[in-house]
Amino acid sequence: MTERQFTGKHAAIIFVAAFGIIIAVNLALAYNAVATFPGLEVKNSYVASQQFDDRRDAQQALGWTVRADAQDGLVILSITDANGQPVRVAELDAVIGRATHVKEDMSPEFRFDGTAYVAPASLGDGNWNIRMKALAKDGTEFSQRVILHVES
Repeated sequence: MTERQFTGKHAAIIFVAAFGIIIAVNLALAYNAVATFPGLEVKNSYVASQQFDDRRDAQQALGWTVRADAQDGLVILSITDANGQPVRVAELDAVIGRATHVKEDMSPEFRFDGTAYVAPASLGDGNWNIRMKALAKDGTEFSQRVILHVES
């Protein structure tokens, strides 16, 4: 029985295989990162930055506070003014989704029930984001990302 020797050919094969695995994993992770990224927040960040302070000041002047809850198959979005009273907005657009991908994004139809905005939505356990835009009756745009944690 002859003893097999470890040659340069064997070292080269191990070297190429190890780096091949590393490169394949990196490519798979990069592909998944790009494929699940929801996209740009704004088309031109410079233009958006020029309007940021004015929009923030107008939004803060409204004095609104937003809170989100999920219970019994409903998502409840409470918008209150500085006095703690419910706010009825002129328009409300909201997207509920995970922070990490857009696969489960949904745009439920929120209805004002006199105290809060309610929409049917079955959400799985974990962290969700509500990206909302509301239009005040005076025309001021209010946008906010509200974090919603769901537990069974």
